[in-house]
Amino acid sequence: MQRKKAKKFDIDKMEIILATDCGSTTTKARLFMKKDRWRYFCSGEAPTTVERPYEDVTMGVRNAVREIEELTGLKLLAEKGIIKRSSSGKDGVDLYVSTSSAGGGLQMVVIGATKSITAESANRAALGGGAIVMDVMAISDNVPLYKKIEKMRHLRPDIVLISGGTDGGATTQPVQASEILKLSDPKPRFGQDFKLPVIYAGNVDAREKIKEILADKFSLTIVDNLRPTVELENTDAARDAIQKLFMEHVMSHAPGYDKLKKWVDTDIMPTPRGEGMMFKLIADTYSINVIGVGLGGATTNIYSIFDGKFVRSVSANLGMSYSIRNVLREAGKDNILRWIPFDLDVDEFYDMLSNKMIRPTTIPQTLEELVMEHAVAREAIRLAFMHHKYIARGLRGVRPVIKGLFDVTVAGKETYIDMLRVDLIGGTGGLLSHAPRRVQSALVLIDSFEPEGITYLIQDSVFMMPHLGVLSTVHPNAALEIFEHDCLVPLGTCIAPKGQAEKETEVMSVDIKMPDETVKKETVRFGEIKCVPIPAETEVEVKIDVHRNFDVGAGKGNSMVSKVKGGVVGLILDGRGRPLQLPTDEKERKRTLLKWLTALKAYPEEFLKKCGGE
Repeated sequence: MQRKKAKKFDIDKMEIILATDCGSTTTKARLFMKKDRWRYFCSGEAPTTVERPYEDVTMGVRNAVREIEELTGLKLLAEKGIIKRSSSGKDGVDLYVSTSSAGGGLQMVVIGATKSITAESANRAALGGGAIVMDVMAISDNVPLYKKIEKMRHLRPDIVLISGGTDGGATTQPVQASEILKLSDPKPRFGQDFKLPVIYAGNVDAREKIKEILADKFSLTIVDNLRPTVELENTDAARDAIQKLFMEHVMSHAPGYDKLKKWVDTDIMPTPRGEGMMFKLIADTYSINVIGVGLGGATTNIYSIFDGKFVRSVSANLGMSYSIRNVLREAGKDNILRWIPFDLDVDEFYDMLSNKMIRPTTIPQTLEELVMEHAVAREAIRLAFMHHKYIARGLRGVRPVIKGLFDVTVAGKETYIDMLRVDLIGGTGGLLSHAPRRVQSALVLIDSFEPEGITYLIQDSVFMMPHLGVLSTVHPNAALEIFEHDCLVPLGTCIAPKGQAEKETEVMSVDIKMPDETVKKETVRFGEIKCVPIPAETEVEVKIDVHRNFDVGAGKGNSMVSKVKGGVVGLILDGRGRPLQLPTDEKERKRTLLKWLTALKAYPEEFLKKCGGE
């Protein structure tokens, strides 16, 4: 099945646009309409139906769109799918687009010559293409050949990406990788009667040999080398091939997607790719360093745009429904429970996680359950960000470059992300977008990412960043208008000095020049967190004086003057230190958590008093 042919759209005449995202748990429909400008109009949501007993993704789409029909009175559905509006008709839409991560999204295996060079580049290319990487194999590691074959044989990927060797170098390793793949003969996840897609992005001198080995048994695509030289990484061609094969092979064989492909007006896009496009749009539009998170039911995606470099990572085993027990296993019970400010029966906590995994569309019924979900979310994001920083680093294998006497850039260092230089952190996903109080999602972002210095916080209003990402490929102006006015929720600015001190030590004093020209002075001691109400779209000037052991972006002990923006939460003054540490004593830990939650009014006052035994 071929990709949908590019259409010519008369975007000036569009008035109604429908976008859906078929997630692992929920299918989300969003309706956009043009009045004086493009606006988000309303939503419809329903459980995703890609798995048994339904095995037809369009059923969930119909259910979500039917909710929009009921809310608006518009007729959007017909027996054959989404109605397309005629020039004189009232029914239907002018454009229908969709993203998807249902059925586990795009799953890939990558093979490289060395774990730290070509395999790592292949991993970045796959992640940038919107894939979940099931495994990263390297020819040069010490794993016995029979174990590699056995492992590969039991994987069920959608696509395999092979890299290895610089152009003009030895061909032994990429050829060996191809031979291992042929001997393993892995079967595709969907469509057992078609050839598994394989992308070769290695040494150009090995191409003919690769064709001899793989062309008969696999659907082989050859693209430009990922690492033509040790010093250069080129992932664009591989990413484009991944997206193309995702549409031609994977989506055409997943349950119900053959019908959905006929409904949409442009290619279905992997959900993470749509999210990433919008985070990149923020960074490019304002020329800032951005970190974003897409917190899903099955995966947690982290995006960074730092000094112009875009990196995406996916933690396929960290999510808030299908993968919630995996978060418990990887983070450990104690790391999750440290965020709970009340006495808790551990067995009851385990039962809650199991029920969420079995019934992924359920939502918390009590405030206690909500707090527990937020605790899991903190750890899911924290672990995913640790993984992301491992990928967001310089190229391995490149020798250090000495620029000056005291200026040495070492490629391959742990990570190039410097939290003191991150300008904005944003979040999207059901848990963050649907938090009952915006300050709850702000705290989840702060506690998991631990921003340093001055950082602006935003979130997706009703989870529509993926929808706008795919819309931007057809109508970029509409996507940008909706994005800026209806999608982004400005939470506010977090000021968090980096450093540690004794309890009650004064960490910083902040002079805030308010819009009415008055100056509000706030003093923050170590272990405290405060919130100063500053309205959204209001910018104020702050003068920050810090303790000699702390750095807010101007060096240890140095003062700083800056303009900061308000938000629905306001200006958050975080004096809890970095790295963030909770008391080890159980009673002190709970008292500390309650003090923080009360200071920010994160949950109802009566509930917090009850947690404290009052």
